[in-house]
Formats: sequence, structure tokens, C-alpha cells
Amino acid sequence: MRTRIITLLSFLLITSLFIFAQEDVTTFLGIPVDGTKSEMRQKLINKGFTPTKTKEFDFLEGEFNGSKVHVYIGTNNNKVYRIMLADENTLDEANIRIRFNNLVNQFERNSRYSSPIENQRIPDNENISYEMNVHNKVYEAVFFQKPDDSKIDTVALKNNMLQAIYEKYSPDELENATEDIKTDMMITSLKVMEELLRKKTVWFRIEKHYNEYYIAMFYDNVYNQANGEDL
Repeated sequence: MRTRIITLLSFLLITSLFIFAQEDVTTFLGIPVDGTKSEMRQKLINKGFTPTKTKEFDFLEGEFNGSKVHVYIGTNNNKVYRIMLADENTLDEANIRIRFNNLVNQFERNSRYSSPIENQRIPDNENISYEMNVHNKVYEAVFFQKPDDSKIDTVALKNNMLQAIYEKYSPDELENATEDIKTDMMITSLKVMEELLRKKTVWFRIEKHYNEYYIAMFYDNVYNQANGEDL
């Protein structure tokens, strides 16, 4: 019976667009979002960013994807878990909508990314200022970096899928699986793979500064984020 389940999982893996890459982390401009802050800082300097320090902030300045940005390095226990980019220049409502939607288009066209959400663009007739001020609406878009093919670990993925399925169904149920159970197995497997992909998340949102707006973008290595280990 176990062989039959593993065979089914192999089929799910082959027919799915999602792959788990063990020890594969998010990259920014080809740099793994990992290591110490000083190491990351030097790598960004090597990419052309300039260190800047004020009384309140320590960041780097430079150009990214055609826009001037400030770059901040987020750490947890001195391990880098995030690169944050903030537009240097603010925009009015009409232009921030264009910038946001253009970014969505760029990510969707980039074969290195996938997204769990369809149509993340802001409609032309939506009042961004009203929605943010009155309804506290957050405008953000989320994408996943696809794994590095050289680090694919299909065995680890199958084991994770098997564990999730065995937690839901008994051996007898799996031996005589109904169509409903088979469908749920597919959904469960896809959820496992999506959760693994979330470890390489790149997302951005609209931030407000007085009466204008800018884009904040985040390249996250979820493996290095705080997970309650210091509590």
C-alpha cells in the first residue's frame, strides 16, 4: 500500500509546477539573503550601493530596477533574513498605482517567479487614498522565487507530503481511497509544496508618507526569521 501512495505522490510531483529545494534561499541581485549583516553589506557595496548613515537609520543607497532606493538589511541573531528596499522618491496616487501595477506585470512575466494569487493589480477606478485612510486597506503583492534546479530534493518533498497525508488518513482509508480522498491528497500535497515555496518570498506594498506614496519591497529568507526560539 505504501508503494502505491509513493507512486501517486511521484505523479503529483511530476505534474506539479512546484518543487522543493532544500537549503535553497531567496536571492537579491544574485546574492543569497543569508550570512551576517557585515557580509551582506559588503556584497551590496560590491554591487554598487553606497553606505549611508543618519542619526536614525543605517542603510545603503543605489538604483534598483530603474528606481532610486534605500536598502535596509534585516537580521535575526545576526543572520540576515530580509533585504528591504524603499523608494527614495514619493509619488502621487495616480503614479503609485502605475508603479505598483507595473511591478506586478514584471514579476508575472519573470519566469523565475510564481504566485499563489491571481490578478494582484489595483483597479483603475479604485480610490487608494480613501481605502487606506478609511478602511485601512493594505496594497501588497506576493511572489515566490522558484527553486534553484541544482538544489532540488524530491525525496525530502515526498517525505513531507507523506507525513501530511498520514496525519489525515489511516492505512485502511488510503488502501481503499475514494475519489474524494484522492482529490484531498492532491490538495494536501500542493499545500505542502506551497508552504515550502513560502520560504523564498518576495513581496511589495504601498507605503504612505504624508500625502504621497512609495513602494517598499521585501526579499525574505524565512529560514532565518525569528520563530519563537528566543522566548
